[in-house]
Amino acid sequence: MSYRLVIVESPAKAKTIQKYLPKDCKVVASKGHVIDLPKSKLGIDIENDFEPDYKTIRGQGERLKKLKADAKKADEVILATDNDREGEAISWHLANYLGLDLNDKNRMEFLEITPSAIKNAIKNKRTIDMNIVDAQQARRVLDRLVGYKISPVLWSKVLRGLSAGRVQSVAMRLIVDKENEIRNFVSEEYWLMEGIFNKKDTKEAFLSKLALIKGKKAEVKTKEDADKIVRDLKENKYIVKEVKRGTKKKNSPPPFETSSMQQDANNKLNFSISKTMMLAQQLYEGVEVEGIGQIGLITYLRTDSTRLSEEAVKAGSAFIIDKYGKEFLGYTGPKGKANSKIQDAHEAIRPSDVNLTPDKLKTSLNQDQLKLYTLIYNRFLASLMTPAVYDTLRVDIENGDYIFRSTGSRVKFKGYLEVYDFISKKDKDGENENIPLLTEGEEVDLKKLSPIQKFTQPPARYNEASLVKVLKEEGIGRPSTYSQIINTIKNRGYVEVNQRRFSPTMIGEAVDKLLRENFEDIVDVDFTAQMESTLDNIEEGSKKWKDVIAEFYKGLEKELDKVKDIERIKLPEEETDEVCENCGKPMVIKYGRFGKFMACSGYPDCKTTKPIVKEIDAECPKCGGQVVERKSKKGSVFYGCKNYPNCDFASSQKPTKKICPKCGELLYESKGKTKKLFCKNKECKYKEEQ
Repeated sequence: MSYRLVIVESPAKAKTIQKYLPKDCKVVASKGHVIDLPKSKLGIDIENDFEPDYKTIRGQGERLKKLKADAKKADEVILATDNDREGEAISWHLANYLGLDLNDKNRMEFLEITPSAIKNAIKNKRTIDMNIVDAQQARRVLDRLVGYKISPVLWSKVLRGLSAGRVQSVAMRLIVDKENEIRNFVSEEYWLMEGIFNKKDTKEAFLSKLALIKGKKAEVKTKEDADKIVRDLKENKYIVKEVKRGTKKKNSPPPFETSSMQQDANNKLNFSISKTMMLAQQLYEGVEVEGIGQIGLITYLRTDSTRLSEEAVKAGSAFIIDKYGKEFLGYTGPKGKANSKIQDAHEAIRPSDVNLTPDKLKTSLNQDQLKLYTLIYNRFLASLMTPAVYDTLRVDIENGDYIFRSTGSRVKFKGYLEVYDFISKKDKDGENENIPLLTEGEEVDLKKLSPIQKFTQPPARYNEASLVKVLKEEGIGRPSTYSQIINTIKNRGYVEVNQRRFSPTMIGEAVDKLLRENFEDIVDVDFTAQMESTLDNIEEGSKKWKDVIAEFYKGLEKELDKVKDIERIKLPEEETDEVCENCGKPMVIKYGRFGKFMACSGYPDCKTTKPIVKEIDAECPKCGGQVVERKSKKGSVFYGCKNYPNCDFASSQKPTKKICPKCGELLYESKGKTKKLFCKNKECKYKEEQ
């Protein structure tokens, strides 16, 4: 029986698109990359114009043989890998392995997995775009040269087992720079002057803050200044100087691209960047929907674009008019700031079918999939809707040289807030909805004056969302790399995560110091952003990838020659209160390739070592021993018994001392912003808020 062979990357995608293709198509999955540079060596022939030495990835040999056998029986082979640089490179590797003609139109591309998109894609196949392939080859070779050439320097000058990366080293620099800002920050005292006023006739109370002194912005820096203001204010009456009414609009946000989706999911859903991308991949590739079957629910998840197709705008607009009314429709074209540092090859992330509302998918998606889909869905609708309109009010109250000001706003027309009701803390600050009706020249009574001492705060450390935001703004990395960058610096032990924010470890700072002092370009933000633009030039066909690599390697080679003679960076040892159980000398904290550990200060005479564990205020439910916090080899936190290996208790959720009032078993603490206690007993299902 003759057939056309369609090769995709994942089995989930294969299952979804099989439904939409003609019956003579057989869809199979490569399961990602099948051919790549070898792991055990550089794999780049520097002397032969940087020619890559591609090898079959270990474990993919049998899969490639099966693909080749299927291809031999097929009338046609169609490559339907992801529509990005990596996907194009995978198609190219498959084409070479299967002996396909690169001049044939055997490449099928689509940005959503819907019947119309798939049918259109197979009708409009194209040749493999070698410019896109070359851009990916250039990125891969650049990263390999940095990693394999600089990592040995880190082994010899800092600590064995460390590794360097081209883009993640810049991310580390940003984190270290932020930490230095915090260390060098000098807090300054200032005072806020808040007054509670009463309208004379109705006794309605409202808040007002000191805004101006002699016509200039109020700056009260010391207690003496605050005390003087209190004395001065007793000399005069409080008179309403100005009542200003108006309206303001808050425009709807653009639909999601990758980084904004990652930031919103991190801030609003408490999802890590990697979790967001995993869930988005599932929604894109397809899930089983009740009454419909396997279907892709969102468009392609790796994009820098906020553009929407005409079909999406038309369908979304019709939905808004039908559900909310014509007055809520306000699409005026693409939104968002133009940025020369982004690619605009794809559409925004949006639902594939606007009629598949989150409510209709409640029984088909798991809890986390539904949360992310709802966020994407509502953001898409909001982008097509009218601005929110507010009535605003500003009241200035004069007392001699001083002006107190109350500002407030009320929603007059919700607009896009009907579906995307999220008000930032910045928008909430200073808003006062309880200002009574006042007239200019009216006297008001001061009920209470509160001088409040404050101190300026250092800048906040990056969390995943804010790090992605700055990487995007600086043009560092691309949508497909943000998750990898963050996971890499975490897994290598270069950063610690406390309260969801990054701080550099001692090893991270040592690595950054060496790279900053000896490989300036590698950690330079502008240089790395320019390299991303150069990769775009390769994709556009205006530069040759091997020329770019050759130019880069000239500078790298010079820096590698200079670094040979630098002194080794000695990581400081931290003293502890513990003593060695074998010789009685103090134990110190040292750094190894897997992070911190305790060692005897008497080394090398005494070689006692022990892991560092954080004790949790809970007893092991199996043996009654102490529960400690541990880390897996991948860096994720879990909780286990201190008596391991004699006791094998382990849990990804944090155990507590509390006992379930229903069944008597131990209660555990849920993850996330809102801490909840719950019972793991499936028959019990007890939960309580902390």
